[in-house]
Amino acid sequence: MEDDDAGGGGGEASPPHAGSAAAMAGAGRDIAASPTSSRSVTQTVNGSHRFVIQGYSLAKGMGVGKHIASETFTVGGYQWAIYFYPDGKNPEDNSAYVSVFIALASEGTDVRALFELTLLDQSGKAKHKVHSHFDRSLESGPYTLKYRGSMWGYKRFFRRTALETSDFLKDDCLKINCTVGVVVSTMDYSKPHSIHVPESDIGYHFGTLLDNQEGVDVICNVAGEKFHAHQLVLAARSSFFRSELFEHESDEEKNEVDTSNEIKEIVIDDMEPKVFKAVLHFMYRDNLVGDDELSASSSDCSIFDTLAGKLLAAADRYELPRLRLLCESYLCKHISVNSVATTLALADRHHAMELKSVCLKFAAENLSAVIRTDGFDYLKDNCPALQSEILRTVAGCEEECSSGGKSQSVWGQLSDGGDTSGRRVRPRV
Repeated sequence: MEDDDAGGGGGEASPPHAGSAAAMAGAGRDIAASPTSSRSVTQTVNGSHRFVIQGYSLAKGMGVGKHIASETFTVGGYQWAIYFYPDGKNPEDNSAYVSVFIALASEGTDVRALFELTLLDQSGKAKHKVHSHFDRSLESGPYTLKYRGSMWGYKRFFRRTALETSDFLKDDCLKINCTVGVVVSTMDYSKPHSIHVPESDIGYHFGTLLDNQEGVDVICNVAGEKFHAHQLVLAARSSFFRSELFEHESDEEKNEVDTSNEIKEIVIDDMEPKVFKAVLHFMYRDNLVGDDELSASSSDCSIFDTLAGKLLAAADRYELPRLRLLCESYLCKHISVNSVATTLALADRHHAMELKSVCLKFAAENLSAVIRTDGFDYLKDNCPALQSEILRTVAGCEEECSSGGKSQSVWGQLSDGGDTSGRRVRPRV
């Protein structure tokens, strides 16, 4: 009987579900999930910065271990700076060499990176002096910087006597290119399915709603010119309009259904029609009007009279913080020696803090030219406190660069209009 149970006859005596389970197991093998894969990829995120050192001969003698620092630049999520030591970093070298280093200027732990320093040949022969980690094998791998202030570079980058008679120095100017490659590791893995989602088009649809005038229920009277809009859109975008349109209503009025066909009208008496049109464009489309419209009003007129300047004022008045930032970004790209002082005054007046910060730094870095402009005279007459802020910014920049010897000349420039040698300078007309 045991042999019969083990043979084919025993199969018929088995419970009906036993065969079904075996079939399901076989089917399970047939529909097993596709194999997955992953891959670790280690590579460098690269970025470059050019550091121009103008007035090399004046920088000499500042002292061993003292440096001139470049502006910080970002690569791989970290801040970096180039340090140039005109008298060398190593006291033992007795100022016989100039030193050049790349420093980690932000917080970081065990940041691994590759570096390249290039002293540019300014003769046009392209015989640059290059020290590079890139494109060569490294016995111990990339260099590791363990904390903020860690540096990589050369104490004996170039002998000073040779540098001063070379084609690397031209018109008392040196040019150094720096490339940083931060080592990053990412995980690449297979994705069986993915669906691309396009960018939001809500601004297009709301803009169409404004263009077609569908369902408008409010008129904005701006200097006699009337603009039709939608109360809910205005209220959603601006707390000023929300208060103007709804917060004065009683509870009964809010709950009432308006059966009349009358359209509410509000009067705006502190803005030009073309400016309000640009404000409406932003409120419906969430971006600025085209550059052609913004730049059309920018030539040969004060920054206060440009469309961008007036839009910034409107953004502040009507509580549109994103519009204010967009205007700040636009104006930031057009800062010049001649416009920075009045742009600073505009930013200060309308609480554009990021634009103000950029203007202060630009003015501090170009002070000897800025003090000769009509805009600087405008600050003297209308915004004297901003002159003090420029001075404090200059002092801060000098401390960061540790270059010294400039504060006295800056005081002279601000107090009596003199240049860096103390001579009087006639303002431009």
